[in-house]
Amino acid sequence: MKAKVTGIGGVFFKCANVAATKAWYQEHLGLPVDDYGCTFWTGPTEEKASQQWSPFKKDSTYFNPGNQEFMINYRVDDLVKLIEQLKDAGVEIAGEIEEFDYGKFGWIIDIDGRKVELWEPANEELFEK
Repeated sequence: MKAKVTGIGGVFFKCANVAATKAWYQEHLGLPVDDYGCTFWTGPTEEKASQQWSPFKKDSTYFNPGNQEFMINYRVDDLVKLIEQLKDAGVEIAGEIEEFDYGKFGWIIDIDGRKVELWEPANEELFEK
């Protein structure tokens, strides 16, 4: 079976002032922001999934080598397998897989030159509030 995307993991975007942007969204739209932005939880208790909303500094290089103002993070079921499938299909891979307590990350460049983040979550219960 092929590895695949299972959902949206997050939406990241550049802005002029991260603190002001988070404050605006908190005040006007009620987002409960923290240091990273805002985490939305969905699904039944035993199968919770998170989606991250995160503003980045305008001059952030995190979206490089893509040249865009936003980046979408996709949840995947098997990152290592998916990266291999994408390599085999000729998709440009940006960097190496990185692993943290909260999951594995990999990046690709899409057909329009945008950097796309792929995330295989680890134990999401680590981050519940």
